[in-house]
Amino acid sequence: MRLGTTLICASALAQSEKNMQTLTVKSLKTETHPQTKMMFWFLFASTRGAATRIKMVKLLRNQPYNANQISKELSLDYKAVKHHLKVLENNSLLEKFDANYGATYYLSTLFEENQPIFNEIAARFEKSVDKRW
Repeated sequence: MRLGTTLICASALAQSEKNMQTLTVKSLKTETHPQTKMMFWFLFASTRGAATRIKMVKLLRNQPYNANQISKELSLDYKAVKHHLKVLENNSLLEKFDANYGATYYLSTLFEENQPIFNEIAARFEKSVDKRW
C-alpha cells in the first residue's frame, strides 16, 4: 500500500513539474516591466515556496495580518510564515506596520500596481498543480 502511495505522489509531482514547464516568464501575457515580471515569476512560480507565497498573498488581499494570524489561518509553521514574509518584504511586495513582534503585514503599492501579473501567475500555477496531491 505504501509503495502505491509513493508512486501516485511521484506521478502527481512529475505531472505538476511538466505543467509548470509551460509557465515561463516569456509565456506570461500581462504587460509590465520585464524585471517586475521576472521578479513575480521567480517568487510565485519558479521556487519551492511559490504555493505558500500565493496563499499568503491571497489572504493578505482581504485584510492585513500578523505572522501568527497567517500561520493559524493557513495552518502553516510560524517560522515558515516569517521566512516567506521576509522574502516578500525584501522584494518590496509587502510592507509592515510596526517593527516589533506582532507587526502587521499588508500588500505594498508595487504589488497592487502589478496585481494583474500576480493574478495570471496564480491562476496558471493553480491549474498546473494536481489538487489530489
